[in-house]
Amino acid sequence: MQSTNQHRTGAIWGILLILAGVVFLLQNMGFAIDIGPLLAMALFGVGSAVFLLTFLTDLKGRWWAAIPGTTLLGLAATIYYSTYAPSFLSPLAGSVFLASIGAGFILVYIVDVEKWWAIIPAGVLTTLAVVAGIDEIRFLNIDTGGIFFIGLGGTFLLVALLSGVRGERQSWALIPAAVLLIMGVLIGTPWIGYMENVWPIALIAAGAIWIFRSTSSKQDPLPPSQLSDEQETYLEQR
Repeated sequence: MQSTNQHRTGAIWGILLILAGVVFLLQNMGFAIDIGPLLAMALFGVGSAVFLLTFLTDLKGRWWAAIPGTTLLGLAATIYYSTYAPSFLSPLAGSVFLASIGAGFILVYIVDVEKWWAIIPAGVLTTLAVVAGIDEIRFLNIDTGGIFFIGLGGTFLLVALLSGVRGERQSWALIPAAVLLIMGVLIGTPWIGYMENVWPIALIAAGAIWIFRSTSSKQDPLPPSQLSDEQETYLEQR
């Protein structure tokens, strides 16, 4: 396995040297090529390939390599969008970078569903990528504040739904999911002003429910070994 990885790494560096040689040759032939962005793209691309190959050799054992792998790939894509892509795509460079980081956490969860925590950064970064992209597309008259809260609420909803695939379900995530989704729906409407009164009422209701559940829960009876003689006699008489 180690020998295979060394061969792959050597092949990647060989391709990088060939590309560098072609660029320098074209410059010497009179072609105007800005080598800076190309070199940066190549370096980030090679780094991404190394981390992603490391990740693919041991998906669960080297899950961490997926995050820098997709991040470096996103940096290479960001340079491309900023330098070589059509002008109408250039503003989306930031969204592409944020989405690439989120993709790494998505891969972490896909290969090991017990790592449910990866859903949170994946959802947050994906939401930020969508919001940033909409802000850059000027002709879309959409309130990104609502989309932001809906994205965060959807993230916590996924945590509650998917965390129980293997392991204990994270039911607590339903609370921030409900609050964030409601805020996302209300933002941009006249009803958002009523949230100032809803929050205190919600806290009072949550506290009352908590007290009710705590006081109404039945305690388990003591095992016979922990009962006194008087208690055993009383239970036998009943």
